[in-house]
Amino acid sequence: MQDLPPAAAPVMINAFDPTSATGLSPRERALVERRRRLLGPAYRLFYEHPVHPVRGEGAWLFDAAGNRYLDCYNNVASMGHAHPRIVAAIAAQAAQLNTHTRYLHETVLDYAEALLATLPAALGHVMFTCTGSEANDLALRIARSHTGGEGIVVTALAYHGVTASLADLSPSLGAGVPLGRHVATVAAPDAYRGSADMPRRFAEDVRQAFEDLRRHGIRPCALLVDTMFTSDGVFPDPAGFLAEAVTAARAAGALFIADEVQPGFGRTGQMWGFARHGVEPDIVTMGKPMGNGHPLAGLAIRPELLERFGSTSRYFNTFGGNPVSAAAGLAVLQVLHDEGLAENARSVGAYLQDGLRALAARHLLIGDVRGAGLSIGCELVRDRVTQTPATAETTYVVNALRERRVLISASGPDANILKIRPPLCLSRAQVDLFVETCDQVLASVPGHD
Repeated sequence: MQDLPPAAAPVMINAFDPTSATGLSPRERALVERRRRLLGPAYRLFYEHPVHPVRGEGAWLFDAAGNRYLDCYNNVASMGHAHPRIVAAIAAQAAQLNTHTRYLHETVLDYAEALLATLPAALGHVMFTCTGSEANDLALRIARSHTGGEGIVVTALAYHGVTASLADLSPSLGAGVPLGRHVATVAAPDAYRGSADMPRRFAEDVRQAFEDLRRHGIRPCALLVDTMFTSDGVFPDPAGFLAEAVTAARAAGALFIADEVQPGFGRTGQMWGFARHGVEPDIVTMGKPMGNGHPLAGLAIRPELLERFGSTSRYFNTFGGNPVSAAAGLAVLQVLHDEGLAENARSVGAYLQDGLRALAARHLLIGDVRGAGLSIGCELVRDRVTQTPATAETTYVVNALRERRVLISASGPDANILKIRPPLCLSRAQVDLFVETCDQVLASVPGHD
């Protein structure tokens, strides 16, 4: 049985360095080298042994050799890989017309109406982009115009995008990407290591963060959070805890921006992650599953917040809201509804959590299982009393699962939380396979029974 690697660097536990490749076939090595030569050093690959998928179907991926993988990681093709109805909608519209929003076109309006119907009535306008990064960037531009402020509060390991303005407030990108002086961070709402007063403490942290920004001459602008705190380690509970923090932000004169790029579109068992907390955002940003793999993103907003921005600024995005994207988005909403995928996420997600908790009775490495719907975190610890993060063990588990053709990732400041977020069409039979494979891998972790 192999030894565990030394403790891995936080966040990047799945990153693969092609210069240290071992055990690759000649074809894989050639592909890695070609990628390195053409794409440069900034890109990363997942897993010690990279995956080469060439086809997807539902919750399955298939590699170049025809091997089948259970995909419990990709939250973009949330309706299922290559969903035939969505593929057909994209192809049909692409065969007819694709242009931009400076021309009249019914499809983008049909989609806007359908999307807004899923949101609180106060959110009366929608604007379209291509990526979640663009959506968050646009949301901040509007928030700054409305509040006259710059100060943003985010959580300690948040990820909100890769543009310059979003990297400034995405601490999960690492120490090499410094935060802006207008950004304050608060500890993630960790109920596992926290206490019963976590909601109050989280709200107090938000209040103090805005006060500190103001003391430094920075006027509050927005509280921006992923409502499942996915990059921080997946923190959904207790339901409703976010409301106190939102109240604190608004009392400071800031807006509440719900980043639904990861939690949205049924993943939590509800259409929107913020609904779990009984709050109504001022702005909702969205992306990733919005087009089921087609590049589609956007935001919904209270109309009054757009008044100043819209009167002084024109907004245009060449590809945002184009007819093909709108057709993809409409098909996603129809599939989500017709196939009951949010309900499936809720029931199958609960079944998956039950399976992981059953494993915890046999494997002391599992310290906590938490989640909502099919957004699940499974925290691995070396000791349940001290809750010492099992970082190296998590690296082993993620890569050993990959070798058994099950794909997941990890998150959290110590990279010790298994991040499980499969397509929403995941079945109970696939959960059984996942749990059985996890059982085998956990039993094989060096130094652990």
